[in-house]
Amino acid sequence: MKSISKELYVGLFVLIGLLCAGYLTVVLGGVSIFNAKGYTLYAYFTSVSGLKNGAGIEMAGVEIGNVAAISLDKERLEAKVAFRINQGVQLSEDSIASVKTEGIIGEKYISISPGGSDIMLEAEEAFTNTESALDIESLIRKFIFKDNN
Repeated sequence: MKSISKELYVGLFVLIGLLCAGYLTVVLGGVSIFNAKGYTLYAYFTSVSGLKNGAGIEMAGVEIGNVAAISLDKERLEAKVAFRINQGVQLSEDSIASVKTEGIIGEKYISISPGGSDIMLEAEEAFTNTESALDIESLIRKFIFKDNN
């Protein structure tokens, strides 16, 4: 009888430990088990170098969504980025989506500059105004290896 109760307590302790570890993994890892409510928008960029799925989307320093997918549009030959925008956030059709870097060599994220139009983007529509990532490596290369032409 005593061994069964000890085994039960050890089993419960292990189960609680696994649940806590799983919870911390989800919370600290930023994993979304259930799809967050919101809608999808698209943007086309000439370069999204360094941008990853799950990167944040910010407006005025506040996170309003995340990057859902990055792919190459074969017709336009540009990077197609799918944004997951939080429910309740409306963006005007003339908003500007820019690829930015946190600090000098930090991670990439999308910054949205609000527009002034009264017409709002609907789900599955695309931004018309975008600014691609600044390629620091090519700027340094141009500065160091100046062409004398």
